Amino acid sequence: MVDIPESAITETFLAASGPGGQNVNKVATAVQIRVNIYALRLEPYAFRKLKTLAGRKMTLGGELVFTVREYRTREANRAEARRRLAEMIEEAYQRDARRIKTRPSRAAKARRVDTKKKKSSIKKTRGKPGLD
Repeated sequence: MVDIPESAITETFLAASGPGGQNVNKVATAVQIRVNIYALRLEPYAFRKLKTLAGRKMTLGGELVFTVREYRTREANRAEARRRLAEMIEEAYQRDARRIKTRPSRAAKARRVDTKKKKSSIKKTRGKPGLD
């Protein structure tokens, strides 16, 4: 589990749509968590991966924003938002396997050229008939 400092997290509660009936109109149960990713002191590779994982959830100012409105209570939505945040950070720390460059064999190149020639000959036969 990743340790996220409380000083990096800002929570706001807002009115939610969805389940809850009349309760939705009265109580702000949805939670929006904003996390300053610079305060997390991530490793450079994890920071890069987190940026790609986050996508639109990350602002230009370096904040990660999660809005959760799945449950009827603040506590449940808050726990879910923190779980998602921790899950994303843990995933960012998992290194990708290095790709080993390979070259196609001579036979593979020959097969590719042969299929191109066959396709080309098939396409040449298509078209409008000539005026013989």
